[in-house]
Amino acid sequence: MTVVKQQTQTLLEKDRQNVWHHLSSYSETNPPMIVAEGEGAWIKDHNGNRYLDGMSGLWAVNVGYGREELAKVAYDQMKKLSFAPLIHSHEPAIELAVKLNEMLGDDYMIFYSNSGSDANEVAFKIARQYHQQNGEPSRFKFISRYRGYHGSSMGSLSATGQALRKYKYEPLSAGFLHVAPPDNYRKPEGQSIEDYNIQLAQEFEQKIIWEHKETIAGIIMEPLITGGGILIPHPIYLEKVQEICNRHNVLLIIDEVICGFGRTGKAFGHQHFNLKPDIVTMAKGLTSAYLPLSVTAVRKDIYEKFNTGEENSHFRHLNTFGGNPAACAVALKNIEIMERENLFERASTLGERLQKELAELKDHPFVGDVRGFGFLLGIELVENKETKKPASNARAVKIMSECKANGLIIGKNGDTVEGYGNILTLSPPLSCTDEDLDFIIAVLKKVFKENEE
Repeated sequence: MTVVKQQTQTLLEKDRQNVWHHLSSYSETNPPMIVAEGEGAWIKDHNGNRYLDGMSGLWAVNVGYGREELAKVAYDQMKKLSFAPLIHSHEPAIELAVKLNEMLGDDYMIFYSNSGSDANEVAFKIARQYHQQNGEPSRFKFISRYRGYHGSSMGSLSATGQALRKYKYEPLSAGFLHVAPPDNYRKPEGQSIEDYNIQLAQEFEQKIIWEHKETIAGIIMEPLITGGGILIPHPIYLEKVQEICNRHNVLLIIDEVICGFGRTGKAFGHQHFNLKPDIVTMAKGLTSAYLPLSVTAVRKDIYEKFNTGEENSHFRHLNTFGGNPAACAVALKNIEIMERENLFERASTLGERLQKELAELKDHPFVGDVRGFGFLLGIELVENKETKKPASNARAVKIMSECKANGLIIGKNGDTVEGYGNILTLSPPLSCTDEDLDFIIAVLKKVFKENEE
């Protein structure tokens, strides 16, 4: 055994004895990959094997690995000011807030946290307090969609529409309701996409009415459902949801944790549609995961309701690490890189070519659908094309494993809804080269060709 392999074995034993891995089954026989370094779209494990990271870590490393200027700006900021709670303020937080408002193209107040879960928790608290102070204290419920994901803390998990993420943790927070997702692949035969999406949007209004409209505080949704299976609505769906929110005085919360920062080909996913969110949450691509940071952006007219002059009318929420100076400085530099390298436009170009090249997979006996939006792709595996019966978890895992054996890491919608862990996902760095994309396409075609029976 080589020295490197001996070192790897030692690390794996330490890992087995000490580290509890995310979303992983207890296993003595299936050790994790120890990631040692990354550059561009590629990572390298402790044994020196290279893999193209087709999931950007967790939908997050938008500008790719190894950006020295992001490390340098964090180092410089930590030397100058390592920490200041946002009871006070600091220059990186101020400048980042200005930049985010520029990108949003509207007038928001920026509240900083650490993660997407945190950002959504903040959104729920703000929405409830806003309605209290706007003369409608009965509004406390939120509507989201089955198969959607909004976080793993108790409130954000309550909004999540994935039963397996909630199983054995319930009861969760009260006041969270769900409607059906826009799964266009499974729309009824003979119904147009537009009519199907209008019908699904109207479920929000039915839920509002049946629950008594004076109890509904907000609707939370991603522009498209990402981790639940890359479910992409028709534009009319989102426009109808906006109309429903306006009609019933319900706040529209758009979760841009994955779709934001170029992933869809624009700064934010909702900018592809006729939407004017009341609250926008963001994380992941905000710093390209170089440091933890998230944002809850709140329209100014909502913010102003927190200045009633009454006792306890201010927002009584504190986050120790939210808006850390180094994280804000990294976010600013990360956005600068994206703009300098035209990565939003690049995401559209890469995504269009990926979808075009992989469209042929629809002819594969176990592929029901191939769908994408920007540089996001979902490949839905089925056991039977006629019935659209979802493929087994084993079939999806086999494809993933063989992609990894060929040097490509892809994902799937695991631990979401029982029987529907059948959708393979890709969300590569926006900085991928043409050669990187060639590699992704070649590996996927090869692996699917080898799995036709």
